[in-house]
Amino acid sequence: MTTAQTATATAKNPDALATARLPSERPRYSDSTLTPPVDVVEDDGGITLYADLPGVPRDKLTLNVESDTLTIEGESALPVPDGLQSSHTEVGLARFRRLFTLSKELDTEQVSAEFSQGVLRLRIPKAQHAQPRRIDVKVG
Repeated sequence: MTTAQTATATAKNPDALATARLPSERPRYSDSTLTPPVDVVEDDGGITLYADLPGVPRDKLTLNVESDTLTIEGESALPVPDGLQSSHTEVGLARFRRLFTLSKELDTEQVSAEFSQGVLRLRIPKAQHAQPRRIDVKVG
């Protein structure tokens, strides 16, 4: 496709440029990160986060809690089988990063994490002082 044809295709369809480029012309995003989608579920005992991290192996996943900030980072590399060459790659090396500011009501010392099939499950319980509790009333 010539430059004029690419410009015309782009004017008609802005997404056409992505498919018109040759693999060698595609932009490099080595320093950029993707924001993984996260579902947050709260109950009486705390919060549970579910983060989608497709293609991230366990050894490339990093979780940190510092002060009131939770950081989720991961890196995926989807290998191309021997003897084959990719003709189109939208995400060649994906780096995921997501930051959360945690409430003082959460107990960051008790965070638990499970990772299975590209989904990270983090459980952060509420601190003891923030837990709902029943107060007994004495008759007297």
